[in-house]
Amino acid sequence: MDAVVKWVEGDTFIGRSHSGHNVVFDAGKDSAAPSPMEMVLMSAGCCSSVDVVSILKKARQIVHGVEVKLSAERAESAPRVFTKMNLHFVVTGEKVAENHVARAVQLSAEKYCSVALMLEKTVEITHSFEVVESV
Repeated sequence: MDAVVKWVEGDTFIGRSHSGHNVVFDAGKDSAAPSPMEMVLMSAGCCSSVDVVSILKKARQIVHGVEVKLSAERAESAPRVFTKMNLHFVVTGEKVAENHVARAVQLSAEKYCSVALMLEKTVEITHSFEVVESV
């Protein structure tokens, strides 16, 4: 895998992935795009969400939505790495079984989400979830 990041101006950069997709990063105070650390946080959420959706589909759960609410704490001094992170999943669907959601979240955390598994070597990562019945 490879990628390239180019400086645009000020604190704005554009990353181009190996697959040809562009992403804007902005580390300034008046930023117009996510910072690199915000992208890492969202990447962990996306990676884990992909797993959770896939696992729930395989379990034949009727899922209408999956949202992960992310929160993180960072070190006070440089480098301001993440020290804690929580991924809270809100799964919406019809009669979705909590034990299936618990299993999906656990499998993602312990086996499948490469982003979170890489980060957990230095970040305390916790997971939680709730199931909301669709109306």
